[in-house]
Amino acid sequence: MVGAGIVGLATARELLARRPGLRLAVVDRAAQVAAHQTSRNSGVIHAGIYYAPGSLKARLCVDGARRMYAYCERRGIATERVGKLVVALDDGDLPGLAELERRAAVNGVRIRRVDGDGLREIEPHCTGVAALHSPDTGIVDFAVVARALAEDVRGAGGELLLGREIRSIVRRARGRTLVDQHGEAIETVALIGCAGGWSDRLAVADGGPQDPRIVPFRGAYLRLRPEARHLVRGLIYPVPNPDLPFLGVHLTRHVSGDVLLGPTALLVGARDAYALHRVRRRDLGATLRWPGTWRVARRFWRPALTELATAASRRAFVRGFARYVPELRVADVQPGWAGVRAQALARDGRLVDDFVFDERPGAVHVRNAPSPAATSSLAIADLIADRAEATMT
Repeated sequence: MVGAGIVGLATARELLARRPGLRLAVVDRAAQVAAHQTSRNSGVIHAGIYYAPGSLKARLCVDGARRMYAYCERRGIATERVGKLVVALDDGDLPGLAELERRAAVNGVRIRRVDGDGLREIEPHCTGVAALHSPDTGIVDFAVVARALAEDVRGAGGELLLGREIRSIVRRARGRTLVDQHGEAIETVALIGCAGGWSDRLAVADGGPQDPRIVPFRGAYLRLRPEARHLVRGLIYPVPNPDLPFLGVHLTRHVSGDVLLGPTALLVGARDAYALHRVRRRDLGATLRWPGTWRVARRFWRPALTELATAASRRAFVRGFARYVPELRVADVQPGWAGVRAQALARDGRLVDDFVFDERPGAVHVRNAPSPAATSSLAIADLIADRAEATMT
């Protein structure tokens, strides 16, 4: 298995639980588990409000959230059901709020609609004309969860081979040979790819299609200074743009005590561009050569300009949040961290908005697993294990 993020580790754990004694190794380019998307997010356990009924996201998020809470309780990992408000600022947001209410009902997610006074009872410093309140949305440190999963994998006899980047794959009559950056070979009968930001390269090296391509979007966060944290009790989200697979910038309380503001969504020049100036020639070239990049740019150039302005100006960034929490000031924030979202982009310019899996004899590759993949990880693991057993028999 390639990928020691939360999805890969959850899948390894599931396979070892199904097949005690299975020889399994988790290989990852990083020197530690959960080095990328798993550790660099807002830490929200999503309830499943947003996702189109019938989609994998809808089904796996609802199931995954239930499993995540149960797993964390068993393992003594702190979670808090702080609740989420999806806020309509004005009447123009109400149709979008109604659609989310419909989706939540179909998906079996517990919510209630509140008016302006009702939302201020939940978040006294927030403003809006209406909101959906999701009491089961919570927070957790997914990196802590991933480390617990890694312990489970080791305890069940699995290996973690860290600091080994797979550069090529040789397919053989019975299995595959994975070759790392040192030219060392790893022989395997079956392969599962959960490589996150590098998932397309792994799949293509294994004979898979070029489409979809991973393009990196950097998400930067600010955080409230301790004296301003009282402005946010739980989670405050906007009504999202239905044309984009992003939830918009939001205010989220973290289990560390921090309150995060963000993230932005800026197309960048490296798949690990945690620093904005980081550019890798191969990553940038792959993005610019992909026809979907130019098609999506033509379609969404206005939101892209807004993102650029937000990323360039802390004042503009904070001004957007102050629409929801009017007391918020630039002096109330300080730098947070940044993550990179591995977003699958189709050749036709479509931002892929559901989990995507690529299967062939002896292999299953996860080609798109953005949010809510961390929430859904234990349910995704079950699905991958089912597909792996089917394709490997």
